[in-house]
Amino acid sequence: MEPEMESDRGLAQLEGYLLWSAEVADARRHAGRFTEQLPWLTTAQREDVERVYTAERLAASRAMLVRVSARATALRAEYTERYRQLRARCVAVAVVCAGAASGGCAALTLLVR
Repeated sequence: MEPEMESDRGLAQLEGYLLWSAEVADARRHAGRFTEQLPWLTTAQREDVERVYTAERLAASRAMLVRVSARATALRAEYTERYRQLRARCVAVAVVCAGAASGGCAALTLLVR
């Protein structure tokens, strides 16, 4: 594997790790704010509610990331195919234009003689 590709992959993994760590911290922060609104909870109940809230939020975040990733993969395939078709059309138009120009020049040369 090329070093540049390997470093790109490592940076992408690091970015993913940092983003997920931020999501975990945010979920915990929201869970803490949620349990602050329930002052009658005991410490053990508060910890349980925070744990469940955090787990549910992270499960929802993970499901959303899976959906976004699948959609991004589908879009990449779709746009790659569209780009291939567009490139083929452009080459075909260029060949036709070059042929028409050379045919026009040949016809003009024959008419001028």
